[in-house]
Amino acid sequence: MNKELRKAVIAGNWKMNKTPSEAKALIEELKPLVKNASCDVVICVPYVDLAVAIETCKGSNIKVGAQNMHFEKSGAFTGEISAQMLKEIGIEYVIIGHSERRQYFNETDITVNKKVKFVLENNIIPILCVGETLEQREQGITAELVALQIKNALLDITTKQAKKIIIAYEPVWAIGTGKTATCEQANEVNGIIRSTLAKIYDENTANSITIQYGGSMNASNADELLSKEHIDGGLIGGASLKANDFTVIIKAASK
Repeated sequence: MNKELRKAVIAGNWKMNKTPSEAKALIEELKPLVKNASCDVVICVPYVDLAVAIETCKGSNIKVGAQNMHFEKSGAFTGEISAQMLKEIGIEYVIIGHSERRQYFNETDITVNKKVKFVLENNIIPILCVGETLEQREQGITAELVALQIKNALLDITTKQAKKIIIAYEPVWAIGTGKTATCEQANEVNGIIRSTLAKIYDENTANSITIQYGGSMNASNADELLSKEHIDGGLIGGASLKANDFTVIIKAASK
């Protein structure tokens, strides 16, 4: 991390977990534990938990994000949610292009780009996810693939807009598997992302953008991962569902 140049952000991705009552209980447990954090703390919760999360987080330093949204303002898109809907209830962040959305719901670089544009137009911060599968890593195309994902996702995004984006590198092979990229592997790819941003924009812009690591960061490896130059926080899955584990990660990012 380099807090002099960019924010450290720890975001929990609850995925499809926690009913509204369970969400409220977890947030109440979490609030006193993270109140002195010197990093930004975000929880990205299921749609049915958004309202209770917003209400429960009032007066705390915890921000609330959504896990997905559609790229249109309104229309015949059964089951979808628009950025305007999220904005009106007080949502500040939204995850875009998570590997599970790409894998199970056929999201593409084109739809991810549309979503990034629409999120920014509505003054919500996108957490843009990129990453490779195990097969792609073994083929030695990680750098090219991740750079291409970044370029496609940020097509027609201005320098001013880019500075508002958070990018999360999530090696697909390390999500929910218990496997974690080594600190060196994670830092290397985050560095590739930053150098790609510098080519698209400029060095100052690249150095101002928060790049998280999103592949099974947990209480036991957070310190080491967050000590690396290009790892500015984490997009946390399973560990964000346990207040004590999530707090350990937040404390690591607060150093």
